[in-house]
Amino acid sequence: MTQIRGLGYLRVQSRDIGRWRELTVDALGFAEGSGPEPDGLHLRMDERRARLVVLPGDTDQVVAVGWEVRDQFALAAVGRAVEASGTAVKELSRTETEARGVERALAFEDPAGVPVEVFFGPELDHSPVLTGLGQDFVTGAQGMGHVVLPTTRMEETVSFYTEVLGFLPRGAVKISKQDPDAPPRRVRFMGVNQRHHSLAVCPAPHGEAPGLVHLMVEVDTLDAVGRALDNVGRLGFPLSSTLGRHTNDKMVSFYVRAPGGWDLEYGCEGMLVDETYYTAEEITADSYWGHDWSGSEPLAAFTPPGAKA
Repeated sequence: MTQIRGLGYLRVQSRDIGRWRELTVDALGFAEGSGPEPDGLHLRMDERRARLVVLPGDTDQVVAVGWEVRDQFALAAVGRAVEASGTAVKELSRTETEARGVERALAFEDPAGVPVEVFFGPELDHSPVLTGLGQDFVTGAQGMGHVVLPTTRMEETVSFYTEVLGFLPRGAVKISKQDPDAPPRRVRFMGVNQRHHSLAVCPAPHGEAPGLVHLMVEVDTLDAVGRALDNVGRLGFPLSSTLGRHTNDKMVSFYVRAPGGWDLEYGCEGMLVDETYYTAEEITADSYWGHDWSGSEPLAAFTPPGAKA
């Protein structure tokens, strides 16, 4: 049984905060929140002070993937499990926890070097969440959404999240165009609540920035997804994928390329998993319909370092 309840927050660094604001606030309807970093972009989805935080910097990269646990006892249990695996654990300082709006947090790296944080006691903002599309984000017991992380150490990364942190396998998909004589490579999906997957990991050719493939957020209506799709086109953001419905989590979504070379997936109608009956599956197609990726540029996580801009 995992101590982790859901994806709590994501902190990233960007060279273009202004364009991030256009994408998240103007196009996708996030509400602006607050935080101690005066030049940062703090984005609300619910009563949390900020779920997505974009900080200015010289590179585009993930700063922290934050996973939430119930309380201080659960946090201590996670810390013991991670240390027992041979991974160094650091407790965040008061200044660091205040920046994240949480009571306490631990930090460590996964086997691929992704900065992971586990926390409890998020601060709540009880003022109205004034989203730009009149939408409600689907969070609560399902957490913020899901992240897909690249890794150069696939087996070790999957083992770390499942055997150390207690994530549950929620199926896989084989990567196409593989050497038939080589062991098959798969994208692995993992969950911690009723959301089909809160995490997926996939093989990547390098371990450099940005350290992220995509972030998925879910809203309550198809109309909100459609309006966001219109806004993305109007504001000139490139679509990585057209609208479609996934086969594993049933999400109706599109993907838009964010500044920094990774994607935001924006969708609705995600399935709820009943763990009583669920068994891990291998899907053979990404989508029932749509999700045409033919016009997208390669993601930074899959671009050879020497070829990156």
